[in-house]
Amino acid sequence: MTTKDGGPASTGPLFETAKRFVSGVDRVSFWLVVAAMAGMAGLVSFQVFMRYALSSSLDWAEEIARLFFVWTMLLAIPHGIKAGVHVGIDLLVLQFPPGLQEILFRTTALIGSLLMLIVCIYAYVVVGQTWQELMPTVNVTSAVYYIAVLVSAGHSSLHLAILTWGGSQTWAKKARPQA
Repeated sequence: MTTKDGGPASTGPLFETAKRFVSGVDRVSFWLVVAAMAGMAGLVSFQVFMRYALSSSLDWAEEIARLFFVWTMLLAIPHGIKAGVHVGIDLLVLQFPPGLQEILFRTTALIGSLLMLIVCIYAYVVVGQTWQELMPTVNVTSAVYYIAVLVSAGHSSLHLAILTWGGSQTWAKKARPQA
């Protein structure tokens, strides 16, 4: 359901509250992505400087840079869901009437949300199972990789649930009135 201007139809105050909550999670996640990318770029640059200018190396730099990379990629996934930029094959679906397309969109969003909840639950289990294991070069639990999966899956599930509830135009930008 959409309005005449192509924006999402109003689904009530509870829906708007849920959207605001997810938008808040998005803001936190966005800045975590920025911080992880900056940490990764800074650490790799510093490591290159250490190797070539000082003929030295940080034994932990590669592992921490990999950790930053993993967190960056996993935290960015829900933002791609929100923007609708993940790869999809819609050749057949585009042949259907718009109403059926919307039903299929919401159905697949619901299934995706449920699958992300399952991933979230299993990631939680794996975090518990790997908590005692440490990374080889730093005294940090190796579960931090799985915590990123847990956070990403939970955040993705929220986005997919909002899309199930509000439809394909949930996050569409409202057109500005022409002057």
